Amino acid sequence: MSGDHFGLQVLERLRFAYGVKNDQQLSKIIKRAPSTIHNWSKNGNIPTFECVEAAKNTGVSLDWLLTGIGSGPHSEGANSDAEQQPLGIPVSEPGSELSPVKMYDIEAAAGAGRSFEGEPVKTTLYFSTAELTEQGLNPAQVVGVKVRGDSMDGTLADGDWVLVDRSNRDPKQEGVFLLLVSGERRIKRVQRLAGGALYLISDNDHYQPEMIKPQDMHDVEILGRCEIRIGRVV
Repeated sequence: MSGDHFGLQVLERLRFAYGVKNDQQLSKIIKRAPSTIHNWSKNGNIPTFECVEAAKNTGVSLDWLLTGIGSGPHSEGANSDAEQQPLGIPVSEPGSELSPVKMYDIEAAAGAGRSFEGEPVKTTLYFSTAELTEQGLNPAQVVGVKVRGDSMDGTLADGDWVLVDRSNRDPKQEGVFLLLVSGERRIKRVQRLAGGALYLISDNDHYQPEMIKPQDMHDVEILGRCEIRIGRVV
């Protein structure tokens, strides 16, 4: 994983709550220097009291600001259902500085499909093009996937969302990957072994590692590397 940018998502929701499009406009409203806001974005960390003040000033719920679940702008009351819209900015007319990322529920996948084309899209969220680029990501190659199950506990929790770089499918770079294994999409830590075998590791030690032998590689395809986690702080 290259980083947890939960703070970045909070910053995006702060902009949305105040009805502004960029950090310069936000800095004038909350009376913080643009450099301070830039550091929040760079470090992925926003002071909690800023979110508390924003909740008071805009009428959105603190839960929504911190997690994306609850009463946001234009909503009618809080809703803590975990199946509500995931984190990010739902906008009807995104500016050129934002890139659309399609978000998929891994359980809703058809299974046999080797790409995401034609799969049901849970929602489309918009992320800062500059921030994605800074992370070495091509926005056109990024999709979001909802994590299901507890096999990656400690790294990814059930219900988290993860941004996947579809252009990076090389297991020589050890990391967490989205794979298609015998028609099923799975998220595992991947290591390439001598001789071409793959070692699939669950970060939850209740699950045993799995070895994919070279002769069985026809049943496996790496769909992309998991790069950015979006989830609840616990």
